[in-house]
Amino acid sequence: MKKGTLLALGLLGLSLTTALATQQTGRTMTIEEINSGAFASRSAGRGMRSMSDGLHYTMMDKAHKAILRYSFATGQLVDTLFSVDKARECEFKTFDDYILEPQGHHILLLRDKKAVYRRSWTADAYHYDVRRNRVEPLSERGGKVMIPTFSPDGRMVAFVREGNIFIKKFEYDTEVAVTSDAARNKVMNGTTDWVYEEEFEVTKLLTWSEDNNYLAYVRTDESKVEEYSMPMYGGRQYPSLYTYKYPEAGTPNSEVSVHIYNVGDRSKKQLDFGDSKPYYIPRIEFVGRDGNLAVFSLNRQQNHFRLYYVNDKTLLPKLILEERNKAYVDSRYLQHCHFVPGGFVYISERDGYRHLYSYSDKGVLQRQITSGKYDVMDFYGADAAGNMYYQAADASPMRRSVYRIDPKGVKTRLDGGEGTNNAIFSQNFAYYISTFHNAHTPTVTAVYATGKPKPLRTLEDNAALRSKLAGYRISPKEFITVRNAEGQSLNAWIVKPLGFDPTKKYPVLMVQYSGPDSQQVLDSYGYGWEQVLAAEGFIVACVDGRGTGARGEEWRKCTYLRLGVKESADQIAAAKSLSQLPYVDGSRIALWGWSFGGYNTLMSLCHGGTTFKLGIAVAPVTDWSYYDTIYTERYMRTPRENPEGYKASSVLEVAANLRSRLLLIHGSADDNVHVQNAMDVAERFVQADLPFDMAIYTDKNHSIYGGKTRDHLYKKMIAYLKAHL
Repeated sequence: MKKGTLLALGLLGLSLTTALATQQTGRTMTIEEINSGAFASRSAGRGMRSMSDGLHYTMMDKAHKAILRYSFATGQLVDTLFSVDKARECEFKTFDDYILEPQGHHILLLRDKKAVYRRSWTADAYHYDVRRNRVEPLSERGGKVMIPTFSPDGRMVAFVREGNIFIKKFEYDTEVAVTSDAARNKVMNGTTDWVYEEEFEVTKLLTWSEDNNYLAYVRTDESKVEEYSMPMYGGRQYPSLYTYKYPEAGTPNSEVSVHIYNVGDRSKKQLDFGDSKPYYIPRIEFVGRDGNLAVFSLNRQQNHFRLYYVNDKTLLPKLILEERNKAYVDSRYLQHCHFVPGGFVYISERDGYRHLYSYSDKGVLQRQITSGKYDVMDFYGADAAGNMYYQAADASPMRRSVYRIDPKGVKTRLDGGEGTNNAIFSQNFAYYISTFHNAHTPTVTAVYATGKPKPLRTLEDNAALRSKLAGYRISPKEFITVRNAEGQSLNAWIVKPLGFDPTKKYPVLMVQYSGPDSQQVLDSYGYGWEQVLAAEGFIVACVDGRGTGARGEEWRKCTYLRLGVKESADQIAAAKSLSQLPYVDGSRIALWGWSFGGYNTLMSLCHGGTTFKLGIAVAPVTDWSYYDTIYTERYMRTPRENPEGYKASSVLEVAANLRSRLLLIHGSADDNVHVQNAMDVAERFVQADLPFDMAIYTDKNHSIYGGKTRDHLYKKMIAYLKAHL
């Protein structure tokens, strides 16, 4: 195909079969139905998790009044581990969540869970003594707790309250304070600050030794981190002010240190790493043998990873593994490092793709477990026989498959079909719960005996949802490829209008996210506002450009130091490509995105001339110096190190070039991408005398939801497209 022919139609081998025919009868989806989850797949059960014997799993009942134990092999209900109706001194009627200790003698029951940020929460915690059938508050002092964590023998629980660590000893009914120096916006112990939680995706830096004698934790001192304040209106005469620590690119981060607490004599000691003191510590974990604490360390640039083992008695750090990268080491995959007998399995990109590597406890590479021109996407662990279990995007970047690979390198596929597969394994990997879905199949959840091709039983096939969908007019996703200006193939999908007539020309909305290692073009189930737009006569398309995921390290990291440059160029090229289709009105193409997608929408509009008639940017970053340290510096380094890159990646620098109609949307209480981003780019538009439209959602965070907010937001965007595209 010539470089000038930018669109390659074709379905990339995906078996959409009859789903490709647009349904001609029935209702059309409404935005209220979509936002309410009316077309979302049902899960097999909330709170499902494997027990330590590997033969059973537990699950909350639908009323959240009991914890039930089931057999993996038969699916039969074996017994009830806890019931609010039968437990002694239980003063509540329902609960939100639970935590089991491995021995089965104690259960933590969590009530009134409250979100702190995206992943963290506080809750009222209760201890259920299984042998005494009795419920009591975890702490007599009261107050909500965070990250409650059982000791390996189940006789103690460590938890955090208001930034300090406490240990509850069940046998003695005592509560011991491990730390006492916490203060809001200054010091916290065991838990993480805002930027660690958001970008390292970790809320707990606290771990028990295998002999129950030591508790290791990270102390976070955020005293030097700059504060950010947001007015909270809330219908008050005078707004209140919410202030928290938020390190913007190039500014000081929290200082972190590792401490080990001796449960027996209640002493604490800080680990000394000498001149190699870690800058970031995204994970600590006792490996389960020889009293070794694993400390995962990254430098500020995040291109130098060190793994230390520290013996809990000698406290001497020993460097076990070291890896450098010309761009960055992906910290998310440090969480997927698993400790196995005699060593650990680590995910590395050293051969250009994400693969599994086996190391000894001395840091000696034993073997590369997986190989090939594809990315491993998840690692589930290893069984006693040395078989490894993982998820990979080997068939296509748009699909996910689950595999077992034995010590000789023989692979066995363990998933339910072509599309997106995931698995939850029992503790001994004898059984697993498989989830499978694709673009035209709601999620099917089934139980398998590992190695057996047929499921033991299906837990949820979403038959009711499939029946419901049959009553709606649906325009299915068609998977296509688009070429960018360099001739590189980009994965994409397209949704055509209901009642599509190939002799007509239609307006197009392109939707995208485009952030590093992200993917929007996936063979996975889900209906969004594209169906509402299809019913309104719009074509909707989505293109994953350069920098997106599951296509190897070179593709993933080619945007390094200049975010938004190649990403916006690819959306511009994709728009020009789509305009060549005979049924596309090339003068009526719009671009939409949220967060990084909102940023890339603005970059594309400001660099694309009149390519786009219209754009809608929701919660966009407009200059990377405004965004947080860990994320921004991973891809851009600091503003001082990379001034030209920051300039090239800034919407503020090119705002005067806007030639498209624009709707700019932000939540006033966005703790992630601050509304300052929208305010500053709005001022640039004003001073350039450029017209634009703007909507601010009062007291709403980055997700812009709550009450009727989501419905209002999407109706506003749809109305804007209908009026101006």
